Formats: sequence, structure tokens, C-alpha cells
Amino acid sequence: MDREANPISSLSRASKKSPYMLLLVLLFVVMVFGLYICFVSFKQISVSLKPKEISILGTAGPPCDTHEFQLEEIPYVHFPHPKSYSREECKCTPVRLFTILSMQRSGSGWFETLLNSHPNISSNGEIFSVKQRRSNFSTISRTLDVVYRLEWVSSAAKNDCVAAVGFKWMLNQAVMDYHRQIANYFNWKGVSVIFVLRRNLLRRLVSVLANAYDRDAKQINGIHKSHVHTREEADLLARYKPTLNVSALIPDLISAERMMRDSLEYFKTTRHMIFYYEDLIKNPKVKHNATFTLAHLLYHKHTYVFISNIFVHSYYQKLKSFLEYQSQNLRAARLRFTSNPFLNRSIIGRKFIGG
Repeated sequence: MDREANPISSLSRASKKSPYMLLLVLLFVVMVFGLYICFVSFKQISVSLKPKEISILGTAGPPCDTHEFQLEEIPYVHFPHPKSYSREECKCTPVRLFTILSMQRSGSGWFETLLNSHPNISSNGEIFSVKQRRSNFSTISRTLDVVYRLEWVSSAAKNDCVAAVGFKWMLNQAVMDYHRQIANYFNWKGVSVIFVLRRNLLRRLVSVLANAYDRDAKQINGIHKSHVHTREEADLLARYKPTLNVSALIPDLISAERMMRDSLEYFKTTRHMIFYYEDLIKNPKVKHNATFTLAHLLYHKHTYVFISNIFVHSYYQKLKSFLEYQSQNLRAARLRFTSNPFLNRSIIGRKFIGG
């Protein structure tokens, strides 16, 4: 009986050990499989600490070397491949992308002329003044792609060896409507934002009224000119005496100030810079420093940009004449400002009351 019972007891002991063996084998298989998955994953997502070479989309040639750039610069360095023409020997010339965000009559035209005076910087003007191009964000993004692919046709286009390309965009041209999508696009594409604003919004309003009048009157040889280039043209336009709508003056200025502040808030996550028109035209040292700061923003180092002094002088003199000598109801407007408690505390009020 004992001998017959022994096989049964031995089988029971083996059956008790077998679950532990199965667990050990299963644990070993899981560990090996886990190590294999980790090895494959790290191999796929490993990032080199050295600058990489950027290849040009759609070309079979060698990639463009970016080792001369620092790591933080690479997101803002582009090598566009236009579909309609070949950049040939300039295909590996790095291009920086920018957008000038501004408001009408805030000096953006003067600033854009300053940029376009450089042979390798191309600013293509106010491209979203056409409503169809800003009807929705899909249309906006397609238009931006054409500009930054160096395929936008304009008088300012320098498509061959351009080093920086952009355009001028007014805040009331759908910028505020699609600000989230636009800011994301700028961050994704590596677009630098340049704000060109005015501190004195009343002077801007007077300039808007004068420009609207000349659009119909065409005072310079029957031609409407938004920007003058000679002192004679400035004196001619300064003969017009705009009348301010005092009842709507404060709401208009508050609305403009709110738009300006909101735009700075909406695009604060982008790589940006702020210029004020008054600082640029009144102080040559500020203007000189601004050109170098702008060059640093676009990483186009040791770049000089030039502009005619008569253009700056005449442009400023025209606006100064409008306000200080030509406004018919300037006293009534000033009285409206001094009697408003909000504007006495605001940037607009201090700038206007102080002249």
C-alpha cells in the first residue's frame, strides 16, 4: 500500500511546483518582450544633440547644411522650394519668415519701405486687404503658404536669394477673428511677428480722416497717395482741415486702444517685437538701434537698412500740421478729453492731453 501511495504523493508534489515554474517562465517572457519593446522605441525616438541637416521638400539633391546655426535658431530657418520656379544656386540660402501686424495709419507703410530698401528682404504689402483672401482660416492659411513658399507675385518680391520674406497685415483684416489659429500657424511655421503701432491714437485718427478725404479728392495731380515722399506733397495734403466727430471720439479711441492691447495679448506666445512709430521718427538713435534689433529678430546679422530722411520728415510734418494747426475743432476735442475720467487715466488721454 505504501509503495502504491508513493506515486500519488509524488504527483501531488509535482503539481504544486508546476504553477511556480509556469509563473517564472511567464515572467521571464514578459521581461524579454518588455526589453525588446523599449529598445525598439528608444531607437525610433532618439534625438541627436547635434544640429541636423534640413532637406528641401520635393528635391532629390543633397540636404542644406544647418550646422552654422544654433539650436534655438533652427525652427526659424527655412529653405523654401517654390513649385513655379527653381531657386537654383540660392536653394540653400536660409529664409526667415515675418509678418508686420499693425493698424491703418500707424507707420507700417513707412516701416515696410524701410525693410524693402534692403536687397535681400522682401515685404509684400497689405495682401489681406482683399476680402476673399480672409474669408475663413483655410483661405488665410493657403495664402500664407504661398507667401512663405516665395511664390507671391508683387513689386517687392525678391524671389531668388531673398533672406527674409513677409507682408503687412492690418489688425482689422481678420487677424482678431482668427487669432488663435493664426498664432498657432506662426508658432508652427516659425514666423516672427513685428508689431508697428502708434502711441498717440488721436494722431492716427486724424490721419485716417485725412486719408479718407484724399481718397476722393485726389489732391496731388488727381492721384490719391496714402504716403507722401516729398515735403511739397506733404504741404499740399496738410491744407485739408479735418473735423473730428467729438461725440464719437472717445468710443473710437477706446476701441482702437482695446484692439491694440488685445493683439499684444493674443500673440504674446509668438516670437515678436514691438515698434512704436513715434519713437522711430523722432529719435534717430532709436531708429538706428531698431534696425539692428530687427536684424537680430530675423537672424540677418550685420544688416543695414536705409530710407530717405525727407520721407520721414515730410510724413511727420504732415501729421503734425493736421493736429496742431489744421484741425478745426481741436479745442472741443481737447475739452472732451479733459472731462472724461477714464481717458485721464489711460495711455490715450495722457498722450493727447500732453500734446
